[in-house]
Amino acid sequence: MFKKFLYAIGLIIFGIFIFLIVKNANLNSFIDSVENRTFDLRQSIIINEGGKKANEDIVIIAVDDATYEYILANYGEWPLPRDVYANMINYLEQFNPTAIAFDMMFVKSLKSKNNADQALINSFKKYKNVYTSMNFDNQSPDLRTPPQLPDKLAINVTNNSKIDFAELTYTNCRKILEGIIDATSNIGIINVSRSDDGVLRKMPLIVKYQDKFYPQLALKVGINYLGEQGNSYEIDKYSNLKIGDRKIFLDKDGSAIINWYGASGTYTYIPMYQLIKAVNGEKTQLNYDFSNKIIYFGTTAASLFDIKTVPTGKIYPGVEIQATFLNNLIDNNFIRKVNRGYTLALSILLALLIASVVSRVNSAFTASLMSLSTYFIYILVSYYAMKFGNLWLEVIYPLIFSIFAFTCAYIIKYLIKSRDFELQYKLATTDGLTELYNHRYFQEQIRMQVEQSKRYNTSFSLIIIDIDFFKKFNDTFGHQSGDAVLKEVAQTLRRNVRATDIVCRYGGEEMSIILPNTSKEEALLTAQKICERVASKKFKLFNGKETNVTISLGVSTYPSDGSTAVEIIEVADKRLYNAKNNGRNQVG
Repeated sequence: MFKKFLYAIGLIIFGIFIFLIVKNANLNSFIDSVENRTFDLRQSIIINEGGKKANEDIVIIAVDDATYEYILANYGEWPLPRDVYANMINYLEQFNPTAIAFDMMFVKSLKSKNNADQALINSFKKYKNVYTSMNFDNQSPDLRTPPQLPDKLAINVTNNSKIDFAELTYTNCRKILEGIIDATSNIGIINVSRSDDGVLRKMPLIVKYQDKFYPQLALKVGINYLGEQGNSYEIDKYSNLKIGDRKIFLDKDGSAIINWYGASGTYTYIPMYQLIKAVNGEKTQLNYDFSNKIIYFGTTAASLFDIKTVPTGKIYPGVEIQATFLNNLIDNNFIRKVNRGYTLALSILLALLIASVVSRVNSAFTASLMSLSTYFIYILVSYYAMKFGNLWLEVIYPLIFSIFAFTCAYIIKYLIKSRDFELQYKLATTDGLTELYNHRYFQEQIRMQVEQSKRYNTSFSLIIIDIDFFKKFNDTFGHQSGDAVLKEVAQTLRRNVRATDIVCRYGGEEMSIILPNTSKEEALLTAQKICERVASKKFKLFNGKETNVTISLGVSTYPSDGSTAVEIIEVADKRLYNAKNNGRNQVG
């Protein structure tokens, strides 16, 4: 019964613990931040073990530090005149690339090169595989009037999920050149999603602006790469965005969790200055076949401020994030995070398993090792689920639940063992009938009193009690009435001594009291008081009748009556018999 009660209390506490964890927003935020770090660690380990290979058809034309220096030396300013990009597009199209995408925004005309914009606009008109980007924000209308965008840039999305896209809804737009918008629909947004710690782990596939959905640049490129037709898409009730036969899981804010292929430099990088030289017919080291490649233009120079922090590195260019995003889309390789409800269920199951191990295994070391091994196995499962199944199983909630369950189970186990120990100790030291200490305990205690009195030069006394004519009483009233009298005499003794005094059943109808730090005079007074209390008490018998009982007592004191336990007992026993021989119902 006691065990069931403790287990019930443990389950109630565990339930309260779960409730508090789930409802505490700050704690959940902290757990999520730690969980994100475990995601980073798993991604890094997977990459170090070989991981997934990046698509070799994705090439990055980078405005790196060397290119930035080249541009300033040869053009005198940044950004470049737009006709330079037009010339590079014309040069690359000779190789028949799959796509050319600019992770760069062509905002407004350059005052010094106003006519150069038209050359770039003409390139967008001429080639259907050229893409560029735009950005949404929440700037005040006082700064910039939110522009109206043509319907051709939006996509139709049927949202059957619980995602409301509140975090991916924007109120303003930094519009690019009107001529480019008129010339092409190959325009995607390049907004990003960062976690609270500033690390970019996921990217929005789509965002909302003026109640319409707009696709990410990489999504735009990827849809055309996959040969998908149409402009309408669906998000099912499980938060999956359907693109052809692909189902891309969207996290609670509407972003897709990226599976990383490596640190910065995973993809083929070509400095833009080499391409410019090739276009201009200058001598260059560039010797690359761009046939059937997906070519991304973007900045990697630190001074141009397009550097992000991702799980695989603190310095990661934004253009390579776009490339990684596209690579995920092509490979259908996005990460799917397990629903929080399933995570809590797994955490509870793991916690109950560990609690069961702790409660069933006697060895503390073995139980601890098995519990640790159980959680370690779960860690391995979560690692391989991400490596081979692109599945993000959370590990921090299970860890917290497991530690709590482990602790609770040990506390309950300790309480049960303590109670069992107390019961065993009581059985070993207590007389079952009178509930007084037994003869063995009496012998241990009187030896201890002798040793302590010797050490501290103090005295103690012993009283031995015998119920008068008890054999005759049993013969007259029966053994059951005799047992009832023994119990009541025992209780009378306990009520009339100090808490520090030790009352024992010496044997048969004999009982004893050890009185620590007690002189002979004090012991005689106590013995006389007990004798009178017993004589004046009416004892209830087994048949309901009442009768009087008397006792005889013998008193001895250490060290005046002996220097050993045996001597003290012998003297008290002798004086008990003197009391009995002198008429009973008295102190010897």
